[in-house]
Amino acid sequence: MITLIGTGHVFDLSSRLIEIFNEKNPDMVCVELDKRRYNALMMKISNPDGYKSAKKNLPFVYKLLARFQDNMAEEYGVTAGDEMLTAINYAKDHQIPVAFIDMDAQFLFSKMLRSMSFSEKFKLLFAGFFGFFVSKKSVEKELKRVEKNFDSYIEQIGDKFPTIKRVLIDERNVYMTQQLSNLNDEYEKVVALVGDGHVPGVSELLINKDIKLELIRLSELRSKKESPSDSSATASFTVNYDEL
Repeated sequence: MITLIGTGHVFDLSSRLIEIFNEKNPDMVCVELDKRRYNALMMKISNPDGYKSAKKNLPFVYKLLARFQDNMAEEYGVTAGDEMLTAINYAKDHQIPVAFIDMDAQFLFSKMLRSMSFSEKFKLLFAGFFGFFVSKKSVEKELKRVEKNFDSYIEQIGDKFPTIKRVLIDERNVYMTQQLSNLNDEYEKVVALVGDGHVPGVSELLINKDIKLELIRLSELRSKKESPSDSSATASFTVNYDEL
């Protein structure tokens, strides 16, 4: 049995996640991270200066999106990726194994940039710069719009950024599904945190493998808290993208 939880990297979800972990009592916790991103998250907390120095060698677009996520997370009073660390710390405290189920992000970004056309790169850079001027209110409004018609939203991403959809969404969905399928064979109760934008694709692939599944979406997690409200398709893409 897999409980698939859709998260967002810039929201304060810790208390709700701990409630779910206590309820599900998992014997395996999975997070949408690779080892390198986990180490970067830990360095951001324990050695901020070292983290800033290490970021200088990352691709520019990677740094741009990371900066946007950090800024939005600050608006919500958290550090980007806090929900992943909550899951990892819970697992450690309860002596539950943790699996990093995502592909290497730096490899993915390099592959994506090599595959993108000039026009797609330009649109992405423009979107990234525009993201710095997006407010918390507008992010909330866009999230509500996306929740009403997620399939249409993914189609829009595919139309504007076909390489991003293929590399950063579709290929990762397949990879993470295989990791979860393997772990489901070993463990009776698996809880997995992935960015909410991956839930429809990953859940469909898992269902096709006849794996018993429960879904908890980001909107359900946040409905327990006060919900503000407003955005741009780019903003919510970056938020749901949950990547850095």
